[in-house]
Amino acid sequence: MKASFRLHPRIAPAMLKLLFSDCFVQGYDASVLISGPNTERTAEANLNLRGFDVIEVIKSQIESVCPGVVSCADILALAAREAVVLTKGPYWEVKLGRRDGNVSLAANVKSLPSQTDSLTEMLRIFANYGLNTEDFVALIGQ
Repeated sequence: MKASFRLHPRIAPAMLKLLFSDCFVQGYDASVLISGPNTERTAEANLNLRGFDVIEVIKSQIESVCPGVVSCADILALAAREAVVLTKGPYWEVKLGRRDGNVSLAANVKSLPSQTDSLTEMLRIFANYGLNTEDFVALIGQ
């Protein structure tokens, strides 16, 4: 994360948004990372996501040391946390042990706020997840 952040500081909010987009759909399972037609990654709400390449580099480096041990879901959660820390944001413990999902459907992305939703609707969607206006600004206001 540090190397990516040094080259492209704007990757930090992108990583947080990538994690948030994964979480909102089926929980923290890295299903947003699955590529292919009609996957979460290709859903209209996710077309502006960035950072997939950063996760791929991190995963490759980890796999070279301990193959088959660390899930993409854990890597995504840790990368997002580190991105926040690199911007002098708060540090939080990340519990490990997530399993990667193997289903990724664009149709499941309906739970994410859309760019065409009103502010009131977006805040309602966030409230349904126990998130407030400050959380909304932190996650959407990149």
